[in-house]
Amino acid sequence: MSHSHEAPAARTPRILAAVLIPAACATLVAMILLWPGHVRSAAAPAAGERALGTITAINNSTARVTVTAGPGKGGETTVDLPAGPGAPTLETGDKVVLLYAPEAVAGGRPYTVVDHQRAGPMIWLILAAVGAVLAFGRKLGLTSLAGLAASFAVLLLFVIPAILDGEPPLLVAVVGSAAIMFAVLYLTHGFNAHTSVAVAGTLASLVLTGLLGAAFTGALHLTGVAGDDDAFLAATRGNIDMRGLLLAGIVIGALGVLDDVTVTQAAAVAEIEATGRALYRAASRIGRAHVASAVNTLVLAYAGSSLPLILLLATDGRPAGQVLTGELLAQEVLRSAVGTIGLVASVPITTALAVWIKSRSAGPRSSRPVRSPRHSRT
Repeated sequence: MSHSHEAPAARTPRILAAVLIPAACATLVAMILLWPGHVRSAAAPAAGERALGTITAINNSTARVTVTAGPGKGGETTVDLPAGPGAPTLETGDKVVLLYAPEAVAGGRPYTVVDHQRAGPMIWLILAAVGAVLAFGRKLGLTSLAGLAASFAVLLLFVIPAILDGEPPLLVAVVGSAAIMFAVLYLTHGFNAHTSVAVAGTLASLVLTGLLGAAFTGALHLTGVAGDDDAFLAATRGNIDMRGLLLAGIVIGALGVLDDVTVTQAAAVAEIEATGRALYRAASRIGRAHVASAVNTLVLAYAGSSLPLILLLATDGRPAGQVLTGELLAQEVLRSAVGTIGLVASVPITTALAVWIKSRSAGPRSSRPVRSPRHSRT
């Protein structure tokens, strides 16, 4: 009768596969159907050509520049020093980005400094971050970097082009997030039952986040056009659903925190020596502590990215009620609140699923008392 004890454990992979394989297939089919064709850039007037240069001398309000790439390469030119808010501060030896537009202003200088060159420092910064991850994480660090590369690939090759191609942003975000989730979690943590539990919990929480976001976007009557960037994008890309784009940002933003929580919960359930309700309660205590810190992380991440907006609103002369309920701030509240609800929901969902899978893996043997070996001296 030993086969009766092994049957539940043998069924466990099939239980997960019955849910995750159709979900993965649906994600793949949706990506194929939504895959963008050739996305044309928005028409823009010719504003000049890009060039690179090095500052060789500065004199009062002008600077001498050697052109190192682009139109006029190898020559020298004089440029006016940039002025105004956000203008780059220049020093001798700085490498700069130039705009070559000789006919832009009659009698004006052909070159204008528009920015600093940052490619070199950015490459060193990225290499330092990769080195730190590999030095500490070793093999797991390598797989996490592979997952990060997969995330960027999905975002740059699918999500952004598909949205620009006019596909529904929320649908594209859900499909893209699901693809990122499958790739990142399995690449980083391997193909096993614990990772599959985390994938299922993350997928359920993502769907809940998207539904809540859609419901409250409608309830708050948000248009998705709150700032200058939104207005410019809506004007130049009239085929983009701006409300859907707002929801897409919420779903993608929540994914980064959700997978961390679900993986932790699945691992906690696997390590705790308990069964049934005792196991669920013990794992939930760990989850509550994790969520308490993760919620703070989520809100602070939104606040940090919106710090200029917060400062602007703090100096607004309108009544506080108008400021707090305006669309600009309402969007930030929506992101934080919906992301928090999805994060909190991921803990009981993942914990319950992990406990159920573990109990089926243990089978009838989990209810037997542990007997001390009488004939072993080890």
